[in-house]
Amino acid sequence: MQRNTSKLAMGVLGAIALGVLTGCGSESPTATAPETAPETTETASAEGETGTLLIRANGEDFVRQGFTTKDGWEMEFDNLYVSLADITAAQTDPPFDPEAGTELQAKAEVKVEEAQVVDLAEGDASAEPIVVTEVEAPAGRFNALAWRMVPAESGPSEGYSIWMQGTATKDGETVPFTIKVNEELAFTCGDFVGDERKGILTAGDEADMEATFHFDHLFGDGDAPADDGINTGALGFEPLAALAENGVVDVDSAALQAGLSEADYRMFLGILPSLGHVGEGHCEEVTLTTS
Repeated sequence: MQRNTSKLAMGVLGAIALGVLTGCGSESPTATAPETAPETTETASAEGETGTLLIRANGEDFVRQGFTTKDGWEMEFDNLYVSLADITAAQTDPPFDPEAGTELQAKAEVKVEEAQVVDLAEGDASAEPIVVTEVEAPAGRFNALAWRMVPAESGPSEGYSIWMQGTATKDGETVPFTIKVNEELAFTCGDFVGDERKGILTAGDEADMEATFHFDHLFGDGDAPADDGINTGALGFEPLAALAENGVVDVDSAALQAGLSEADYRMFLGILPSLGHVGEGHCEEVTLTTS
């Protein structure tokens, strides 16, 4: 399915205020679950009837199964950590349209302020999207989801908002890679768009919401035509492979800025705010910091 890149909104840093992004050890780090349940704030419904809202993160099959980039590299991810904070689920009226430039008006919401680090590459092809957190929430239809991506305070991806680690193979050459991103991004999204409804919570029951990440926007999709938008707007892996030292790509934001061409670096920065979605639904995106 062709995806259209979301617009860079909210004008916080303007145009491409590209706040955005960004190793390769012999052992892959492992994530650890938080020892205590995250603190949440809640705006209760008038009736006081509640259920359980499960907030999930999904890197899609591209991350869990691997894929071919626009320039022919076969990518496999060992770990793809994202650090999410200020996760806020809301019931909005009128429904929030992230592309309309209007303010979200919440009649009820729940918020998890504590940052959560999840590995989007965890699980096999049949794995469910990862539960980031679950919170008690007022019954009703949750039709908006917001979060920030912030540098992790601890754990395997400490200091980075995105940490991609794996291998890329082409023409018999295998290149281990680690790509580390330390900039902050923020997403405010409307209703989930997909094969099934999400966010409809009845009292005493459970409902899912999902933050979806489209990493094919960054690397392209070798199964799509070369002139498809998913490929014409993607960086691919070849410019990153060119940064390998001793056969290994191990780069952070500063190394990308120094090593990529100016055009490729700006493309890289411009793509990153388009990673966040809700299924195929779009988000308002803001880059909060720059390298």
